[in-house]
Amino acid sequence: MQAVLFDLDGTLADTAPDLGHALNLQRERHGLPPLPQEIIRPYASHGTVGLFDIGFGLTPQDARFAPMREEYLTLYTANLCLHTTLFPGMDELLAALEARNIAWGVVTNKPARFTNPLLELLGLSKRAASIISGDTCSHPKPHPEPLLCAAREIGVAPQSCLYVGDAERDIEAARAAGMSALIADYGYLGAEDHPESWGADGRIATPLGILAFLP
Repeated sequence: MQAVLFDLDGTLADTAPDLGHALNLQRERHGLPPLPQEIIRPYASHGTVGLFDIGFGLTPQDARFAPMREEYLTLYTANLCLHTTLFPGMDELLAALEARNIAWGVVTNKPARFTNPLLELLGLSKRAASIISGDTCSHPKPHPEPLLCAAREIGVAPQSCLYVGDAERDIEAARAAGMSALIADYGYLGAEDHPESWGADGRIATPLGILAFLP
């Protein structure tokens, strides 16, 4: 393996506290009580579609979805990194990869307007060899294009890349790109997820578990 690529929400960083905070701010605006973080957390990797399902019972087909989404994104922008942190062990893992001259990057479906400032605030933007957001390419995950774009930017073959994510679309994208794939069990897996059926090469309980899959 010459490069390790990470999903962002629920894999590289624990963004659920701020995603949930913005959702509860929006619920307050609409006269609704706050939801406990443990209820919101499993939906944090599913974007506004998942958050609005649990927060308002809305689907993208609802007429209110688009304006509510814009309201939510405005609130999230203003509260982007209040409580977001790297998962425990992730900083040590990144340092270990850099010490081994293994490049690492981020491939996320999060729009660049959030990805780039968030990684800057976390002190990672200059360390990452590639940052691919949900609107960088023509297609987001589960399409393989974002992962292949990251491999090209780093200058390694897809077969020499390991992709780590916490959602089924992450593993599907890695498979389609010809990359090895690991499931981050510490991420935002919900009761409806069945990671044992996703076809990953392995599962890790902590970020440092990735080291066991590297030379």
